[in-house]
Amino acid sequence: MNPPETNSAPGNAPPRLQLTGITKRYPAVVANSGVSLTVQPGEVHAVLGENGAGKSTLMKIIYGSVKPDEGMIQVDGQVVQIRNPQEARQLGIAMVFQHFSLFDTLTVAENVWLGLDKQIALAEVVRRIEETAQVYGMDIDPQRPVHTLSVGEMQRVEIIRALLTRPRLLILDEPTSVLTPQAVEKLFVVLRKLAAEGCSILYISHKLHEIRELCNHCTVLRGGKVTGVCEPRQESNASLSRLMIGAEPPALTHREVATGAVVLRVQGLTLPRVDQFGVDLSGIDFEVRAGEVVGIAGVSGNGQKELLYSLSGEDRRAAPAMVQVAGREAGRMAPGQRRALGLHFVPEERLGRGAVPTMSLAHNLLLTRDDAVGRGGWLRMDVLNSQARGIIERFKVKAGGPHSAAKSLSGGNLQKFIVGREIEAKPRLLIVSQPTWGVDVGAAAQIRGEILALRDAGCAVLVLSEELDELFEICDRLHVVAKGQLSPSVPRAEATVQRIGEWMSGLWQADAAARAQGGRHAQA
Repeated sequence: MNPPETNSAPGNAPPRLQLTGITKRYPAVVANSGVSLTVQPGEVHAVLGENGAGKSTLMKIIYGSVKPDEGMIQVDGQVVQIRNPQEARQLGIAMVFQHFSLFDTLTVAENVWLGLDKQIALAEVVRRIEETAQVYGMDIDPQRPVHTLSVGEMQRVEIIRALLTRPRLLILDEPTSVLTPQAVEKLFVVLRKLAAEGCSILYISHKLHEIRELCNHCTVLRGGKVTGVCEPRQESNASLSRLMIGAEPPALTHREVATGAVVLRVQGLTLPRVDQFGVDLSGIDFEVRAGEVVGIAGVSGNGQKELLYSLSGEDRRAAPAMVQVAGREAGRMAPGQRRALGLHFVPEERLGRGAVPTMSLAHNLLLTRDDAVGRGGWLRMDVLNSQARGIIERFKVKAGGPHSAAKSLSGGNLQKFIVGREIEAKPRLLIVSQPTWGVDVGAAAQIRGEILALRDAGCAVLVLSEELDELFEICDRLHVVAKGQLSPSVPRAEATVQRIGEWMSGLWQADAAARAQGGRHAQA
C-alpha cells in the first residue's frame, strides 16, 4: 500500500484537523455543544464517550454528512467548508461508519469503486482489494454481492474501502469488533505504520484497553460537550470509565448455578449454503441447559449467520430433530411457533431485522410481542407505550420516548432497547448475537449483568460474539465456529485468548491431538 501523501514534516506542519466551537442542534437534543478538538499529523487520537454522547454526529460533521450550526473546521491549517463526503474525500478524509453505507445489490468491488477515481478500471480495484485484504488479514471476496455478507464482513468492506483512498485523516468507528485477537494485533501494526507515515487517525472504540494500547491522545465527550482530554497510556480502564460515564461500571457477579434440563439441543445440523457465497453447516452438535450461558466465538462469516437463521426459524430446511427447543422437534417450525416455546432472539442487524427503522419504539415491540394486541386485533397503545417506556427507563435508553423512531437512536441505544425488549419478554431460551456491539462500557456491563440475571433465574442463554473478553466474562462454556463446523465445548476456566484465537482459525483438531499426545507422554 502506498503511504499517504503529506505536504510537510509533522514537526513543522499545522494540525491535520482542528475543530473550534462545533455545535449541532436537533429538535429534541443538542448533539454537539461547542466542541473543540485538535489532531496532529501522524497522531492516533481517540474520541471516547458513552452512547448518545455526540461522537457519531461529530464524525459525520468532519466527513461532510452533517452540517454544523456553528463552529469552524480547519484541515492542514486551512479553514474549510465540508459540504458532502465527496469534498471530504478530496481533502483526504476517509471514514468507516458504524452503520454501513453499502449497496446490497452491488458486489464488494463495485461498492469500493464508487468511492474511487472512476478512471481506475474495475479489475484494478479488484486487485487492490485483494492486496489490501491480505495486508490487513481481512479475507473478503471482491466479487461477492454485498447482500450475501454478514455484518462483520460488511465492516471489513468499509475498512478496505477507506484504506484504498490513501487517506490523510482516517476515521475508524469500532473497527476491531469483527477481528480475532491475532488480527487486531496485525491491524494495529498497520495503523501505527500509517501514523508513522503521516496519516492521522481518529479512533472510536468502547474497548478501553485498545485505546490505551494504540492511541496517543484522547478527547472525552459527555452529553455533547468535551469533558476531558488525556493521554490514554497514562490512564487505567477505571479512570477512563470515570471520565466517560462519571463512574466505574458495576462489577459483574458470576455465581455458580446448578444447571437444569436441556432447553436447546442441536444435533447433526448439516445444511448446504443457500447461495454460492454462503457457508455450509456441517455436523453441528451442541446443547444449552437451563441456568447456563453458552458462548460461540468465531470470526464473522464462518457460519454464524447460517446457524442463527436455522435456530430462529428463518431457515426451516433442517430436519425436525436437528433443532430441538424445550423437548420439541423444531427444525421445521416457524419463528412464531418457536417463540411460543419460549425462544427469543436478538439478531446482529439492529436496523432491518432487529427493528423497523421508521417505526416507533412502541410499535417495534410488536415484532416479538403480542400481549398488547386486544380482541379483534386492535392494538392497546397504552400498553405498548407503557412497555416501551419501561424498557427505556430500565435500560437507560437515550430516546425522546416511546414514539421515537428506531432510526433516530444511536446504534448503542437502539441495541439496548432491542436487548431489553427480548429480556423483558421473560424468555425460556434467549439467543443473542453480538449483545454489546457498539455500546459503551456502562451499557455493556448492564446488558451483561441482565444476561447473567436471566441465567441465574433459570433461562438458557446462547451468545454468539466476536468479543472474546465478553464471552470470557459471561459464559459458562465456550464453542468456536470456523468454516461451518463447531468445536467441542471448553469450560470458561480452561479457555484462554490464545487457545480460542487459534481455534477461530479452525485449529481445534490439532490442539486436541497435541493435548492427547501430551497426555500419553505424561502417562509414559
